Amino acid sequence: MGNSRKNRLYGSVVALCLLFLVAAFSSQLSYAADVNSVRLWRAPDHTRLVFDLSGPVEHKIFPLKSPARLVIDIADSAIKSAPTDLEFSETPISKLRYGRRNDKDLRVVLDLTDDIKPRSFVLAKHGDKHDRLVIDLYDKENETVKTVNEVTDIGQGRRDIIVAIDAGHGGEDPGALGPKKIREKDIVYKISQQLQKMVDAEPGYKAHMVRSGDYYIPLRKRRNTAREVRADIFISIHADAFKNPQASGASVFALSRRGATSETARFLASKENEADLIGGVGGVSLGDVDEMLAGVLVDLSMTASLAHSLDVGARVLGEIGKITKLHKHQVEQAGFAVLKSPDVPSILVETGFISNPEEARKLNTFGHRKKLAEAILSGVKAYFQDTPPAGSLVAWKKYVSGEVSHTIAKGDTLTGIANHYRVSVNDIKAANGLTNTQIKIGQILKIPAS
Repeated sequence: MGNSRKNRLYGSVVALCLLFLVAAFSSQLSYAADVNSVRLWRAPDHTRLVFDLSGPVEHKIFPLKSPARLVIDIADSAIKSAPTDLEFSETPISKLRYGRRNDKDLRVVLDLTDDIKPRSFVLAKHGDKHDRLVIDLYDKENETVKTVNEVTDIGQGRRDIIVAIDAGHGGEDPGALGPKKIREKDIVYKISQQLQKMVDAEPGYKAHMVRSGDYYIPLRKRRNTAREVRADIFISIHADAFKNPQASGASVFALSRRGATSETARFLASKENEADLIGGVGGVSLGDVDEMLAGVLVDLSMTASLAHSLDVGARVLGEIGKITKLHKHQVEQAGFAVLKSPDVPSILVETGFISNPEEARKLNTFGHRKKLAEAILSGVKAYFQDTPPAGSLVAWKKYVSGEVSHTIAKGDTLTGIANHYRVSVNDIKAANGLTNTQIKIGQILKIPAS
């Protein structure tokens, strides 16, 4: 009987020990955060890796040579599933490897084929975005800065008008989401591509795509890119959402210096400005300049740019109103960060509300996107026809050669065109060899000197 008690006691002790060992082993397998997925984007000047996390982490990175590698140590973490769908072509990464370090930390090693300048930062959970670790690998190349002579043919005085086209969002920032998983970043990129082709097909115009693929660009860099290429106009294209799914109609925005002109404008501006929180951009540096002098100069320049922005915005809005419903019949103003260029007229075009099922369906069609691109271009051309930039081919045609052309848009009539250019209908018919007053959309007419 005594032996039986001893056996039972011994068995209980063994069971407790086993439970303790199981608990200890289980605690070793429990980490502060899991890496749920790894995503990759290639931009023109850098490669971005995003580690989607289940919680906040601490990390460090350091490079190794011979062979070239970048080591990423993530404390108290583990990869939930092996990343197998990463496309490394056209990136400096040839392979991604990972393993355990100190029995609890995760070590990721990137095998590299080119020199890079690494940058890393963590993004805390924000809205519907989880914690993330972002690794940017910047290409080590000589920076090229365009001079005025490279952008403008001063000798000929017939340079192209540069249209900077900014497709909103991109990369890990999908923008607004519509029905059937329609993503704003995809819709606006397709519209931007169509607009680019149309601009490049116009004599005297040249398009510059701010975002040429599916990657994220900080808002400040978007507007600075327009200045770097010496753009004559900056157009940011969006298809946003509103808290009310019944909200509908296209809008055109210019910068507001004193606040938004409507509740919707305020809401959309705050949503767009949040993009840098998603994309991972820190504070804004004003640079080492005298604040008073800088303020006066920027104020003068921005006042002129804002007037031009409102002018071209009104023309674009009028053209868009011919092919789709408008949310507001005047250019709205809000504090969009992407519009704050002091010397480039800038507008933001909301092509519709992707949160509205009917507008989402239209935006997802090639035909409607093409009409939107045509309307934007028609408004831009009308603006530059009246106020062509000095030294441009459009200005030369208007003021020097006396040659003016007009591309027929929807709603145009020969009488209306003649009144606009202050010439007679018969003079237009004679200059173009027309036998009647029939015209068609897309037809280009020569406008004789008045």
